Amino acid sequence: MDSLKNYKSPFPKMQTRPTDTPQAMSVSNKTVDPNFKRLLRLLDWPEPPSTVGHFNFSTSPRNCDYHLLNARDTYRIGETLEVVITARDHNGRLKEYGGDFFRIKLHSLALKAGVTGQIKDFGNGRYLATLLLPWPGKAEVHIRLIHSSEAVDVLKKKRESHPEKVYFHGYFQFNGSSEVMECNIEMPGKHVCKYRDPVSGNTWQCVRPRELPCDSLIYHSMGGYRRVTNNLEDSLMSGSVTDKIITGKVPPINVMSGNSSLGLTSNLSVCRPGQESPQPSDFYYGDSWTSFICLSRHFPQPSDALACLKGKDIHMIGDSTLRQWFQYLERFIPSLKRIDLHLNYNPGPLIAVDVNAGLVLRYRAHGLPLRSGKTMISNLHYEAAHIAGIGGGPHTVVMLTLWAHFTNYPVMVYLERLDRVRQAVASLLFRSPQTTVIIKSANTGYKLIHSSDWLSLQLDILLRAAFKGMAVTILDAWDMTSCHYLPDNIHPGPPVVRNEVDLMLSYLCPH
Repeated sequence: MDSLKNYKSPFPKMQTRPTDTPQAMSVSNKTVDPNFKRLLRLLDWPEPPSTVGHFNFSTSPRNCDYHLLNARDTYRIGETLEVVITARDHNGRLKEYGGDFFRIKLHSLALKAGVTGQIKDFGNGRYLATLLLPWPGKAEVHIRLIHSSEAVDVLKKKRESHPEKVYFHGYFQFNGSSEVMECNIEMPGKHVCKYRDPVSGNTWQCVRPRELPCDSLIYHSMGGYRRVTNNLEDSLMSGSVTDKIITGKVPPINVMSGNSSLGLTSNLSVCRPGQESPQPSDFYYGDSWTSFICLSRHFPQPSDALACLKGKDIHMIGDSTLRQWFQYLERFIPSLKRIDLHLNYNPGPLIAVDVNAGLVLRYRAHGLPLRSGKTMISNLHYEAAHIAGIGGGPHTVVMLTLWAHFTNYPVMVYLERLDRVRQAVASLLFRSPQTTVIIKSANTGYKLIHSSDWLSLQLDILLRAAFKGMAVTILDAWDMTSCHYLPDNIHPGPPVVRNEVDLMLSYLCPH
């Protein structure tokens, strides 16, 4: 994320017409609007030489190792560890180029503590990782090779060349007849039904039914996955070399209390929109999340959370990782009662209310594409269009997340969508500056050809850049899921969700 620190967004400071979006790269003609070129440069990633064509030349997690620079017997809170990672191939030879996707954390299972580290790629098979020491006691270095540089190259190329590896079904019904056709953001051929949202400008396409009209499209669902890889590519993405722990010669670190971890957060201000996120952004200790961005709070009792949410009109728009927030609050606050709208639960819309507290909590899935069960298309509102229908104000809270269902598409598909959402948010804040907008970042979890942490990280970089400088909050779920003791899961476990919601509430109720 270091590449974002000095980044100046090419997006306009304010847009009041969310339907006006630049002509950016399309999947077919590959033309790039100049406004997006700087964003695309943020995604630069080292590529392996084109001559690499054998599995044994790829990075082997078994043959990689790491060691600590300037090792000492004891350390103090606030100091930094430096760890050198050395990548080797399956023949045991040092890699002569970079591009491997490692993840590193410092953690203690006994203390339920964890913090992420940052990794610098030297482009020669060696990497330098830095780790902040934020708590007293024992701590251990933990490094995983998520993907080799060769696997990352496969992910990148298949993302741009084969968006159809994830496909969807459209259900057409009319006069007692029905047909199921394949759908996606863009379908090849001439016999295609094309749909365009009149507010957001987002588009969708389906193969034209044999008998029924295009206007008879009623339902949507996930279709399936296609294999788009050959045997070599499958081996590079296989479980034997993906998400594997690297062994190293670093014993447990002994961290002395010194000035205590409170010294790292003593100069922080209250949580508010637009704050810059340092690296790392936060850490766990005792299974509780402490922010380096602002004075985060915890809300241990339902009454604490309800007091914060009293009088709020909350709109959650996104994917299932945001729906987890809705589910947590619904279970946590007994007086918050969900109204049965007799719809497919997962995509929603869902609504829960506490009449006495004047609290309305809503969730709905973002618009297509959406990997979901069969649901009515009329209930899948595009984010920009839905935000355009929110009046806003001091009691209105809009929460967004947009990434997980876009990892299989060319980057420009996501950038176009993100630009429309950004303009819609800018318009909302223009007409109602007191509206609170919270954007949940991507989180870890996937390791597949169509959905991988590397693909998610790329979109997360773009999301943070797009909203940089705006009066919105980017809630860093990436760090929160990267260093927890629970295994990676696209739907994080209850302790992680609890800390995410507590941090979100810290922005709604900073005092």
